Amino acid sequence: MEILDKDSIDKYILANLSVGLRGKECSTELMRAVVGLILYRLKTGCQWRLLPLQQFFTAESLTWQGVYYHYNEWVKDGSWTKVWIAILSAHKDKLDLSSGQLDGSHTICKQGGEAVGYQGRKAAKTTNSLFLADNQGQMLACASPQEGQHHDLFNIETLFEELCEMLSKAGIEIKGLFLNADAGFDSQELRKLCKEKEIEANIATIQEMGQ
Repeated sequence: MEILDKDSIDKYILANLSVGLRGKECSTELMRAVVGLILYRLKTGCQWRLLPLQQFFTAESLTWQGVYYHYNEWVKDGSWTKVWIAILSAHKDKLDLSSGQLDGSHTICKQGGEAVGYQGRKAAKTTNSLFLADNQGQMLACASPQEGQHHDLFNIETLFEELCEMLSKAGIEIKGLFLNADAGFDSQELRKLCKEKEIEANIATIQEMGQ
């Protein structure tokens, strides 16, 4: 059962994951299976304990706790960000950068977690993240999650810098980018940031939304 072919896993994912002290039990084949299971979990949304281990492991084996351990370590050391930048860089010629789309998205977090806060409009505890996509909706970058009670402009200087830095690391030119955003991003601070980076900010104003 493959979510992604072996060559792609080796080229784009394993090549950018931290190695650590793997030892004999952590061969390339085993790590490839671990990545396959992580992708399976992200695609299906199943619980970690319900991962189909037997369908991915052959001669070697690992528990679901072991799979989660590797996933969590790669989250903490930034390996997944490196993976994304590598994929983005390799395929940037396929992007439509005639304009960029900036928006925020609240995710309900019923089980709690980090960067979680009560959001009145959702009437639930949420995490808010800022996303930047190309003109066709292809995701380009995601900023660090913030507690749900904060609006999209909270800590905007730091978060916008994260988005721009990710594009720069992938070799994507942000100078001259035409950036669309709704009135939730109507602020002089964000417009100033865009001007400094020579980004053309097309941000709706609160007055326009009220008409």
